[in-house]
Amino acid sequence: MSRVKQGFRIELAPTPEQAAAMGRHAGLSRFVENFALDQIRAAFAARAAEEHAGIPASQRTKAPWTAIDLEKRWRAEHPVVAPWFADSGLSSRIPKAACRLRAAGLKNWWESKTGKRQGRKVGFPKVRKRKHGSRFRYDADRAKPAGDGTVALPGIPGKVRTREPLTWLTERLADGRARIIGSTVREQAGRWWVTFQLDVDRSDINTARTVDPDAPTCGIDLGLKTFAVIAGDTGDVEEVHAPRALNAGLRRLRRANKALHRKQRGSANRAKARQAVAEIHLKVANQRADFLHKLTTRLARSKRAIAVESLNVAGMKRNRRLARSISDAGFAEFIRQLEYKTGWYGSKVWAADRWYPSSKTCSACSAVNSGLTLSDRMWVCQCGAEHDRDHNAARNLLAAMHAAT
Repeated sequence: MSRVKQGFRIELAPTPEQAAAMGRHAGLSRFVENFALDQIRAAFAARAAEEHAGIPASQRTKAPWTAIDLEKRWRAEHPVVAPWFADSGLSSRIPKAACRLRAAGLKNWWESKTGKRQGRKVGFPKVRKRKHGSRFRYDADRAKPAGDGTVALPGIPGKVRTREPLTWLTERLADGRARIIGSTVREQAGRWWVTFQLDVDRSDINTARTVDPDAPTCGIDLGLKTFAVIAGDTGDVEEVHAPRALNAGLRRLRRANKALHRKQRGSANRAKARQAVAEIHLKVANQRADFLHKLTTRLARSKRAIAVESLNVAGMKRNRRLARSISDAGFAEFIRQLEYKTGWYGSKVWAADRWYPSSKTCSACSAVNSGLTLSDRMWVCQCGAEHDRDHNAARNLLAAMHAAT
């Protein structure tokens, strides 16, 4: 049995009463997160003052680092800081999950600061505001399907209908192939989704979709002009063009933002204009996600090995002329999806060294053209071979993977 962690996201169709209740739960989560942050900041300020006063470290105020510490503070102080909570009818599980979120953020910040966490630096947790979006969490299986078309959310009146069947999930929950370990309810552009975090056995799906041992391999060069150039070991080259969802929606987004800023603050028309902006952003995100999921699923199910570049996406975004296009492409998300999907279907991803000159190396004679610039889309090697920059890079990545493995 092969069990993995996986998310299952589905859109809800709440009644106005249920949507209002979910909005109140999102407000409660935001309130508790900010309460926890205030407790942490106050403890840090007290420790700094005590250190300045010469008080020994063992006698200084203890900062509430863990979720348990923060939960104790909330239970002790909510009668004073939130007297409305006891009679609000809101789920008591929301503050618990909010404290866990803050504790996880603190841990990530500290491990990043001390060098224990890989990847980009993580900053100290910030105050959560309404404009950051509405969302709240339930721990364990507090939220769960209540049938093939409804879910039960603690604190939300009645059963909330879903816009799609839950059969895939309910069947696996019934026979033990899946277990809910948490859930998140989130609002975007006036629409609500619930995401179940699952511990699930995917053996049946993965076995049915396992890559053939004789399946081809490929090298993939990512770029902005052509999103992916895929060079196969049979000599074929495929060009995949991204929808450039943000670029396509920029004109509508500019007009919607201008309309928003012309509206009076607090007015009903401003709320409608804000909704219009949110809908454009949601459409852009959905178009990008749809493209990336379809492409990565196709590759993971049809190639037994895939060679890619190790891209420094954060560094690439520092180029202000290209930052928007790089963000719109979603290179990092493409690699992330490839990595976990190839793990599902028995294929693998091989990443070249970040400094490997895939574009500058001649795929015919292996000579390196050190004078090649980003604007040179076609170039001729000293051996006489003529190269398309992206096609050549994809072939070199494929050859490097075969040489390394």
